[in-house]
Order: sequence, then C-alpha cells, then structure tokens
Amino acid sequence: MDISFLGGPRPQRGVGVIAPFDFALDRELWRWVPDEVSLHLTRTPFVPVEVSLDLARLVSEHETLGDGVRTLTAVAPEVVAYACTSGSFVGGIAGERAMCEAMTRAGAIPAVTTSGALLEALAELGIRRVALVTPYTVSVTRALEEYVAEAGAVVTGCAFMGLTRHIWKVPYRDVADMARRAVRRHADALFISCTNLPTYDVIPQLEAELRIPVLSANQVTMWAALRRLGTRAVGPYQALIDPAARIDPAARSGPVLPDVPDVPEQEQQ
Repeated sequence: MDISFLGGPRPQRGVGVIAPFDFALDRELWRWVPDEVSLHLTRTPFVPVEVSLDLARLVSEHETLGDGVRTLTAVAPEVVAYACTSGSFVGGIAGERAMCEAMTRAGAIPAVTTSGALLEALAELGIRRVALVTPYTVSVTRALEEYVAEAGAVVTGCAFMGLTRHIWKVPYRDVADMARRAVRRHADALFISCTNLPTYDVIPQLEAELRIPVLSANQVTMWAALRRLGTRAVGPYQALIDPAARIDPAARSGPVLPDVPDVPEQEQQ
C-alpha cells in the first residue's frame, strides 16, 4: 500500500518543561498545547521533603535548573518553562528573575516560570485585585501572598487546603469550593496556585459563576511559554486565552455567590 501521499509527520516546535519530581499532571499540560507544538519534559531530582518552603527552595536551585535545561538541549526547544509555582515565588520577584536568567544562560533560549507567568497574565488582563486559592500550608500560602503584593497587586481573599503531598488527587469540586470561599470580597481575578493541582476543566465553569477571569498555574505557564513562540494556548472559553471572553474591568458586577456564613479571609480545609 502506497502511503507516500501522507507526507510524513508535521513539523513540530518544542517547549521544554522542567517540573518538580512529584509533578503528576503531564496530561493537563498537554491539553493547553496546539497540535503543532510538542512538550519535552524533564524533572528535578527527588528529595525526601514534603511540600513546603524548604522543598520550594530545593527544587529551584540554579544548579538544578541548569541541569534541567541542559537535559533538554538535545531536542532543541525554542523556550523552556519551569513549571512550579512555589519554586518560582519563594525567592520573591528578584529570585524569579534570577531563575530565568540562570535557565537562559544554561541553554541560550528564552525562559519562563509559573510565577513570572502569573504576573505577566495579571498585567495582560489589567488585574490589580486578586483572590488566591492554594493547596499549600499557611507558610507557603503567605509566601505567595507576599510575592503577589510585591508585584503591586492587592490580595482580596485567600483560601488554602493545608496539603503537603498528593496534591494531584484533589477533585475539581474541592477546587471550586475553595474558589468560592476565596472570592468573598470584590476581586478582579482569581488565581489557583500549584501546577500539581488539577484545574483545566474547572476554569470556564468558575469564570461563568464568579464573573471574573480565573487563572491557574498550568494555564499561565503554558500561555506564557507559547506566547514566546508566537502562538496561543488552547482550551475552553476563558479570559486569558480568548480575548472575546474578557470583560471590561469597569463592567464587572462581581461574583454571584450563594448565601453562606462568613468565613475567615484565610481558611484551611
């Protein structure tokens, strides 16, 4: 049978991804990526530490990042993304910029991080007031709040889960519940932190309910990396990747929430 008419596989553009050793959502990352782009993933070395500020520092050391970039050079990606939120905000804005510089030096290619991509997304959407959802402990959550505040955004509310492991097992219903608790005061957007927390399918539903843009760690990471390639992330109707879904900030009426008892601005599940 002559199959020469098929012409062979389509040319692919590559995005290199450095993820922590416990990252379990490869499939979710792929869902953001158009057909002409391939992801090339590598992981940081295992360390026997639970999710914490200590772990965030260990998986974001410059030597570790450099090793990850060099591992990816054989497949010649056009951009490299560090897919870890806590690892990229633990050193503040200066620390995040230094991480990008270290990755670029190791591979001579553009580099992005999840936390840097978050600030880029907030700027793209004109967001000044943001609510946060995290699966983290209180100390890691506080560090995220400080990072966002350092960038000039106001954190209007925050809900966290207090988890130190198995974050990828959290169901969508728990993510949605925490989102509703975080958005108790007016916010221009919601950010759901942690690349190991499933969010792909819940984003459009939450945007429809809360009437504000909903950002997630994997979403902003892929959006920023693909932006460097001059292409767009794919996914169901949502503000970050579809300009048609964006609402003028002045026209936002705020979320429609059920009547529930007031909860503390910080709530641990």
